[in-house]
Amino acid sequence: MNNLPETGFLKLSQIIGNPKAEPPIPPLIPVKKSCFWAGVKTGRFPKPVKIGNGRGAFWRVADIRNLIDSV
Repeated sequence: MNNLPETGFLKLSQIIGNPKAEPPIPPLIPVKKSCFWAGVKTGRFPKPVKIGNGRGAFWRVADIRNLIDSV
């Protein structure tokens, strides 16, 4: 969690990781994409913020920090 910025937004790949990226992105929350979206739907994980034209989903760093602290 030390690699997280103090404020800002994260993409889903930064949260659940991406081993195929160069360099690989380690997960903050080690779940699959479908599990994460199911958690968003049920309220287990924070809802994304739509930025720009509404096509991109981003999560506030503060929301992800709170989620990690609560586990």
